[in-house]
Amino acid sequence: MANSSSSSSLVISYSLILLNLYAIVSSTSDFNNRHHPMILPLLLSTPNISAHRMPFDGHKSRRHLQNSELPNARMRLFDDLLSNGYYTTRLFIGTPPQEFALIVDTGSTVTYVPCSSCEQCGKHQDPRFQPDLSSTYRSVKCNPSCNCDDEGKQCTYERRYAEMSSSSGVIAEDVVSFGNESELKPQRAVFGCENVETGDLYSQRADGIMGLGRGRLSVVDQLVDKGVIGDSFSLCYGGMDVGGGAMVLGQISHPPNMIFSHSNPYRSPYYNIELKELHVAGKPLKLKPKVFDEKHGTVLDSGTTYAYFPEAAFHALKDAIMKEIHHLKQIPGPDPNYHDICFSGAGREVSHLSKVFPEVNMVFGSGQKLSLSPENYLFRHTKVSGAYCLGIFQNGNDQTTLLGGIVVRNTLVTYDRENDKIGFWKTNCSELWKRLQVPGVPASAPVPPPSSNRSQEMPPVQAPSSVPFFHPGEIRIGIITFDMLISVNNSNTKPNFTEVAELIAHEFEVDNLQVHMLNFTSTGNNYLVKWAVLPAESADYISNTTAMKIIQQLSEHRLHFPERLGSYELVKWKFEPQKNRTWWQQHFVAVTVGVVVTLVFSLLSIGLWLVWRRQKTLGTYAPVGAVGPEQELQPL
Repeated sequence: MANSSSSSSLVISYSLILLNLYAIVSSTSDFNNRHHPMILPLLLSTPNISAHRMPFDGHKSRRHLQNSELPNARMRLFDDLLSNGYYTTRLFIGTPPQEFALIVDTGSTVTYVPCSSCEQCGKHQDPRFQPDLSSTYRSVKCNPSCNCDDEGKQCTYERRYAEMSSSSGVIAEDVVSFGNESELKPQRAVFGCENVETGDLYSQRADGIMGLGRGRLSVVDQLVDKGVIGDSFSLCYGGMDVGGGAMVLGQISHPPNMIFSHSNPYRSPYYNIELKELHVAGKPLKLKPKVFDEKHGTVLDSGTTYAYFPEAAFHALKDAIMKEIHHLKQIPGPDPNYHDICFSGAGREVSHLSKVFPEVNMVFGSGQKLSLSPENYLFRHTKVSGAYCLGIFQNGNDQTTLLGGIVVRNTLVTYDRENDKIGFWKTNCSELWKRLQVPGVPASAPVPPPSSNRSQEMPPVQAPSSVPFFHPGEIRIGIITFDMLISVNNSNTKPNFTEVAELIAHEFEVDNLQVHMLNFTSTGNNYLVKWAVLPAESADYISNTTAMKIIQQLSEHRLHFPERLGSYELVKWKFEPQKNRTWWQQHFVAVTVGVVVTLVFSLLSIGLWLVWRRQKTLGTYAPVGAVGPEQELQPL
């Protein structure tokens, strides 16, 4: 009996040792990244397959520590999914903060930006990160849980992506700020400082990637591990012709009519849902439920543009949609290199598309349905007005169902990792804060004192606000100018500057006559245009309310640019106060009117005097033959 007990104890001990070793290997795999990437179409990132959450990684115990009253980081999304291929957010790194435009990617676990020492990095929209200018920067020294550089001093990372691009560099740590709309104060976080970029990562305008996937290097996991946010985040993409959107790191109150699907964190590192059926115009497609459950199942990826289905599901969905729009004319796609399925005759108004194209419903395992409007599976034809193309494609030979950003436009998607579910709520993402009734309370933090010791923990600095503050009546804005870089899809197509001017006037809620194009230069597909917003004709200056709104929209890059006009980037902007006018400028009109009136009266007076004199002169002449005074003399 004693021997049996000893044997049992020995077996249990060995089992526990093996489990602990397994947990250690799982927790360090995100640094090692030795696994091959999963090849997915248009995927901008490739998380480590072994880095997903396992029963022994401590994540379950961490969940019980969550507090629903923790703050969250509210952040705006910029750019447009179809024009740019991605959405970006603004992240600030270092002390003082250095600003970067990062692609939000739920399929990536690493956040990285180009480093000033980068040997092979492209030209992006912001300057490279300069560690020497940050007093809180700290490199992550080589340790057993990371890959090291050739000198064995620093931890390194390397990521390769499906479209044959890659990023590699060193791992560093610094203060990360989330903008002025964030309740969450700046936090120290680990990120990648790039030394080499290739492929699309080299040529894109965005500075880098913000990884939101599951893994130790993910921004979400780091903040959750610190206990500063709840284990959840949300994304909301703007609709067709709108772009932009919103993101929340942390928990939010779920809207009462939000639809949920279970998400299995143990299946893969990707955020998956339980898709069971597809309905088109209320009719279910004749497909087996397991078609959406093959390989990695149905995956949500914010770094992918369109939707990709296994072969059987793709053909069934495509045929069902085309059956409902047989009255439309099928036309070639905008790019001859791709066999897009496009239709003309639907009209330009997005609000009217639901009258032409059918509704598509996604049925989850719980039986709940998510309705997809036409903007969730269509994109505009860039060469034919009123034409649209299907944004759904076959996922090659891959049996994974991949749902990109187009499927969730104008949809709040909440990744509730704490409860292993993903929620969907149809809404207008441009008005998300108003609809959620979330108050805007910007975070504040003290400025750290100067110090030569970078390893010392220092209070983080709040990200700067680029919006100038002035009190009503303190300053009068005379003119607002800004430079806009417009990138068109076709080098043979010139932007319609009149339409762009009208769009700007509409966005700023001013009269069309107040928006003037001053000049422009062009290089290839890019046009650098200088615009000016002037006061209304009946005013000497722009009202403080209007000026503040325009300045805030410019500083936050909140112009909604339709995809048919291409994409835009604000290069710089400035405003000029109303100039003090001289006495002559102030009274020019009155003096001019006085002079004109005086001249008119003078000319009129002279004219009347001339007429009177002429009439008087004519009155002194005697008629011919009249008797004169000399005829009254007596004859001789």
